[in-house]
Order: sequence, then structure tokens, then C-alpha cells
Amino acid sequence: MMRRRTTLLASCTALVLSLGATACGGGDPVSAGGGDKPLSGQTINVAGVWSGSEQKNFQKVLDAFTEKTGAKTQFTSTGDNVSTVVGSKIEGGNAPDVVMVPQVGVLQQFAEEGWLKPLSRTAQNSVDANYADVWKNYGSVDGSLYGLYFKAAHKSTVWYSPDALDEAGVEAPKAYDAMLEAGRTVSESGLAAFSVAGQDGWTLTDWFENVYLSQAGPEKYDALAAHEIKWTDPTVVDALTTLGKLFKDKELIAGGQKGALNTDFPGSVEKVFGPEPAAGMVYEGDFVAGVAKDQFGRKIGEDADFFPFPAVGDGKAPVVSGGDAAVVLKDGRSPKAAMAFLEYLATPEASAVWAEVGGFLSPNKKLDLASYGDDITRETAKSLVDAGDSVRFDMSDQAPAAFGGTKGAGEWKLLQDFLRDPSDPKATAAALEKAAAKAYQD
Repeated sequence: MMRRRTTLLASCTALVLSLGATACGGGDPVSAGGGDKPLSGQTINVAGVWSGSEQKNFQKVLDAFTEKTGAKTQFTSTGDNVSTVVGSKIEGGNAPDVVMVPQVGVLQQFAEEGWLKPLSRTAQNSVDANYADVWKNYGSVDGSLYGLYFKAAHKSTVWYSPDALDEAGVEAPKAYDAMLEAGRTVSESGLAAFSVAGQDGWTLTDWFENVYLSQAGPEKYDALAAHEIKWTDPTVVDALTTLGKLFKDKELIAGGQKGALNTDFPGSVEKVFGPEPAAGMVYEGDFVAGVAKDQFGRKIGEDADFFPFPAVGDGKAPVVSGGDAAVVLKDGRSPKAAMAFLEYLATPEASAVWAEVGGFLSPNKKLDLASYGDDITRETAKSLVDAGDSVRFDMSDQAPAAFGGTKGAGEWKLLQDFLRDPSDPKATAAALEKAAAKAYQD
């Protein structure tokens, strides 16, 4: 974990080096010194996985940075395979200045390859002041802070149709077993309980992670994420057994196991919030709201709502997150402007730009919750920030991609196999350990 070392001299020195500042009085680091537009004439190239509405919304952040500093920006969408795309650009002598990295494992890979510049003292001070320690830990490699988490996902939300639950006469449950029982009641009223996106293996990893974090606890979660304990550990078998209660109950899953395996993530949201509902609930992150609103015209908080993923057994309710971290590449062409951009992203001002247009959560605890456009998003954001250091980053995103992030392989495929046949949790645990050992090169 990064140790906090803050002095006025260090902060001022960082400002002078990164922005050419002539004064240091605790003001805005991005606009300090150099005139009204201190970075005029410079251009930064930013790469990230975003496309569509996410790219358009992030462009508003880029435009705000340009307005503030004079630096021009160019954004390149990499698609999901960010490490391959960025690696090829570096080899070709065309490295971007900044990359928005969506996985802890990829950030660690970039740092180990020697591709990254540590954050400036100014950016580090902002992270110290504005973020829970857990976000610094996930952005650090070998004691150096490289990644600034700008956008987060709250992956411990169960979304539901209020009409469906009202029709069944059930309320939002606060325990896992109660959730399954409520689901059976929903099923008796004519709709399946859950729409499960089994065609996308990543959604199944999210199911597992929430169950495991609540049931096994954060210390075991951290150990399994680092492969310090094996996937054959009894806690893994227990979590798979718990998850199997849902997977094997054909009354609970829309279309049964076969139907789930043929349903992708957007399709799972459609089965709850589309024109012909087939289920009352769908588990996934806060981004479900964007699909329900943008694609199916649902009003969030009225005909689409959520409850926190419930606690399993005697455990605490989990808070699993994902996120995109901004990093600066050593081989970029505009290092000064790139670091200034990260200093800007660390401010509540930058987060507010995207928060106001929706489809965004920030781990920055200094962002005014009033910046979010609706009460449901505010509630989700508050839950994420209030969780503090108990937040745990998506486990599969911390793993080598061969295990935790490859379609048709590793954890994604093995949990799909488990959904297809959840009868032998021990065998599934053994298969997961075999794949993990190979990917971690144990």
C-alpha cells in the first residue's frame, strides 16, 4: 500500500514539474500557472474500451479538460482486448499517452512490462484525499501508484420489476435464502424469478464473487484472488454449492439452464424490462439501469429498481466493484499533458461532468452526490463510497486473462459448465484450480 507523504514543498514541486506552475497555494493543479490555457498546442491520445454512449459521455470529460487547459484530445476505442491493442501500438512506435485500463490484472501487466509512469505527487495527493485506500491498492504495483480509478461499477445490485414483485406480493429480500424464496413466489405468480446471462461467462463470475465474498469473507476473497489459496479450498466448494441452489432450480431461472446459456447480458435485461417480460429479477451491476432506460424506456426508480445483493448465511452483504483506471504510458508523446489529465481526472469536477449525464459511478468520495441525475444512481454511488475499504474489486479482473477474462476458457467456461450441470461442486472446484494453476504459472 502506498504510504502517504505530503508536504507543501513536494506538492509544489510536482506542480512545477508537471504543469510549469509558478505558485503553489492549494488551488486547482490543472489550471495553475502558465496562463489561462497552460497546455495550449499539446495533444493527448487516450485509449480505452468504451464505445457508443460511454464513449460519447467520456468525450464530454475530454472536452471539459480541453476547455480548462487548452490541450486537444483524441480518443481511440480499443475494444475488449486492451492489452493486445496497446501492446501493438507501443511496438509500432505509436503509443497512446493515456490508457483507461478496465482490469487490475492488465494494469499489473503494463507495470511489469515497464510501460507506465508513476502518478505525479499532485495526483497521488488527490488520491490520498479523495479515495478510500482500497482504490490506491488496486492502482499500485510493487509500492508505486500507477492507476487512477476514474469510473467504477457497483456489481452487487439485483435489479427487479416493481410490478413483478408487487404482483407476487413479495418485498426486496435482505438474505440470500430469502431471495430464493421470494423468487419461488414470483415464479408461482407466472414469471420466472431470475433472468441469468449464462451466454456471457463474465456474469457468472460476478454471481460467484458476490456469494464468495459474503460467505467466505474479505480475507479469503483476497487470498483466492491472488491464488494464495487453491480453488479446491472448502470455501470455494461451499460457495459453488450455494450458487448451485439457484442454478439447479428450474423454477427460478427463465428458460432453465439451457435458456440461461443462450442468453447474453443485454438479453437478460430485456427479459425483465423488455416489452415481453419473462422474469422478475436480473442480477448484474449498476449498468443494468442504463440498458433498462436507454433500450427499453424504463424509468429508473419507478418501473426499474434494485436491492443490494443480499448477505449469504451469517456473512455481510457484499460490495463487489469493477472500474477503469487511467494510466500514463512512458512512450507517449505528451507526458506533461498526460499527467495533467490524470490530475484533472482525480478531481470531483471531472467526475461531475460524466455523473450529470448518467451511466457513471465515481469512487471519488469528494464528488457531491447531487451531481448524479436520479435518486437510484445517487443511492448506488453512496453505497459504493460508504463501503470504503470493504469494497473488493472483481476477482476475475484481478486474474491473468487466460483464467479470468477469456471467452470459452478458464473461469468463464467452467462456470458455464457448472450452470449446465451444478451437481458436483467439488469437481468444478478441481477444474477451476487446474485452469488457475496453469494461468498463474504455479
